[in-house]
Amino acid sequence: MRLPDLEAWATFATVADHSSFSAAAAAMGVSKATVSKTVARLEASLGQSLFHRTSRRLTLTEAGKPLAERARRMLAEAVAAEEAAHDAASAPAGRVRLAAPMTFGVTNVAPLIAEFLGEYPGIEIELALSDARVDIVAEGFDVALRIADLPDSSLRARRLCSIASHIAAAPAYLERYGTPRHPGELGAHRLLGYTNITGPWRFRGPGGAEVAVRAEGPLAANSGDALMPALIAGIGIARLPDFILGDALAGGQVVEILPEWRPAPVGLHLLTPPSPLRPARVEALIAFLAERLRD
Repeated sequence: MRLPDLEAWATFATVADHSSFSAAAAAMGVSKATVSKTVARLEASLGQSLFHRTSRRLTLTEAGKPLAERARRMLAEAVAAEEAAHDAASAPAGRVRLAAPMTFGVTNVAPLIAEFLGEYPGIEIELALSDARVDIVAEGFDVALRIADLPDSSLRARRLCSIASHIAAAPAYLERYGTPRHPGELGAHRLLGYTNITGPWRFRGPGGAEVAVRAEGPLAANSGDALMPALIAGIGIARLPDFILGDALAGGQVVEILPEWRPAPVGLHLLTPPSPLRPARVEALIAFLAERLRD
């Protein structure tokens, strides 16, 4: 039985992630020549080129692209296996990279991280906040929280809870344009769109009736917070979650409309890379977040 060249596959994954032989060599603590020879050995074994090489740029070939994803998974599983063996004999320790949406991360996740670090002093958290949909495998995240309807993917996903949203407008807007009494009337209004949640606005109302409305208007943004100034200024109507709208609703800057028609809730999901092997520090964070955020 011929065993795979795991060193070469790991080196290939590292070069693919860094898009550079020099950067990969620095990350691995070896020479550029060693990295180049190892990748060349793998290419010779496979009988095909994995990279397009020019003096200025290194890119994956069409054959190399799918193989790079497999190489990343192999490397991640090998690292997880080694770390799991070490963790079995000691308290969880080391760095965990966590991605979360911007506003939800500030209001809901950051306080939990402070509590978690108090319970696990040996663990370090790198928290990356962004409303962009990050590629957690390519960008090296251990865990991600995502508020969205998830497409099919190779990621491992756990739905923690539903995030309720409201339809809201400023009193000045309603005074100028009128108050819609049915979701079907929203098509004639100025709607503020949150681009990270794609598709029409969907509602469920009395008797289980369902209505879908296409969101079009003067502003669309990939951050719910970015919509708030326009919403408060009376520029349009927005569909936003409790954790963004709460203060403005409580202060009367905006009011909820169509209360009998609820927007379809969006799930809060916890995502991890496809490998079932995870270090104890990652398992500890996953269990903690699932416990605190499930309600």
